[in-house]
Amino acid sequence: MKNFSLLVLLLLARISQAQGDLSDNIRIESEALGYDLQYRVYVPDRVRRNAKLPVLYITDGQWYISQGKLPELLDSEITSGSIDPLIVVFVDSRNPDNLAENRRNRQFFCNQSYVDFFTNELLNKIDADYPTNPDREGRVILGLSFGGRNSACFGLMAHQSFAGIAMQSPANTEMVDDLTYQYRLQDKLPLKMFLSVGTQNDNTQAGRQFMQTLKFQEYDLTYREVDEGHDWDNWGPLLDDVLATFFTK
Repeated sequence: MKNFSLLVLLLLARISQAQGDLSDNIRIESEALGYDLQYRVYVPDRVRRNAKLPVLYITDGQWYISQGKLPELLDSEITSGSIDPLIVVFVDSRNPDNLAENRRNRQFFCNQSYVDFFTNELLNKIDADYPTNPDREGRVILGLSFGGRNSACFGLMAHQSFAGIAMQSPANTEMVDDLTYQYRLQDKLPLKMFLSVGTQNDNTQAGRQFMQTLKFQEYDLTYREVDEGHDWDNWGPLLDDVLATFFTK
């Protein structure tokens, strides 16, 4: 009887948690890049027809789905009221015709063509197809490792389109040092930021120096440092912090 009651409670808890919709892969042809990409879109449950939801864009989106379990976290955080409803675009870094080919090493290094794909093509498509807030204040970009570097690049190169940048373990040391230098030269930009690094083989010192530069320039920065390495033991548990930084009132 006790086991039956527990099962009923678990079923009721599952039913009471609203579940958003995660689309299948959607293909997009990019003139800026000269090839096709694919992405998936998470839309929260019970969205009003006239809603204008903020949008989180994620590079390496396939990993945030499979390893980060972000759609499940979104369901939980939105249902509990911990964060406001949002749309999430999981951009796949792989060739949709050959998933063994990952293009991230040429897309994520402050690549102007990749920036143009987002700002001139993808954003317009998402705003046309979903109930989004189409202003820069409603957009955040998130990435890890080289994708974290890419988010920092977007802060410099696409701040007209994105008000928030989230960087998990931006890599590598030399590149982060260069970003620190570029931000030091740049007047303060209208950006809200999240930056995290691990303390085990995760460009820790470079990440700390980057953090210190951003704080010196008085950016609205949430910084997290965890006793983990360059892996999902580091990134996964911080995803609720990322969401809370940008999507709570």
